[in-house]
Amino acid sequence: MPVPELVHTYAHGSQALYEMLSQGLGRLGSWLRRGESALAQLIRFALVGGLSNVGYVLLFLALYGGGPQVANLAGSIVSTALANELHRRLTFQAADRVRWYTAQLEGGALALAGLAITSGALAILEVTAPGMGDIAEAVAVLAITAAVGTMRFLTLRLWVF
Repeated sequence: MPVPELVHTYAHGSQALYEMLSQGLGRLGSWLRRGESALAQLIRFALVGGLSNVGYVLLFLALYGGGPQVANLAGSIVSTALANELHRRLTFQAADRVRWYTAQLEGGALALAGLAITSGALAILEVTAPGMGDIAEAVAVLAITAAVGTMRFLTLRLWVF
């Protein structure tokens, strides 16, 4: 194939690939914003969770001067309320079906249950595996938090929203 034809084919192929990717990303974005499938909701759930965790950390750091327990409590309350509202409006698109108060009450109860499970699991680890080390304990916390998050997603999807 002569060089000019090769360049033309490459340029045309690149444009076609760009158009295909643009359309595909547009469809993906639309599906992610409006999709009612469990997978679309799970992805939105994870994005909302990540955003609320960033909010928690920022508030925790801003209030840390008043003590870590106060900062933790304030960060937990505000980030949980934010996450519950975002889950109601975005993740499960239930703003027309579920009232704000109901979402806060039931989502808050689930958050408290998750906190109790995580705290209990950590207490058990401290008794059964003392001296695990900070890295191992952090990995355990992440695993427990992932399990609690999965249970929270399923409960919110099947019961609350």
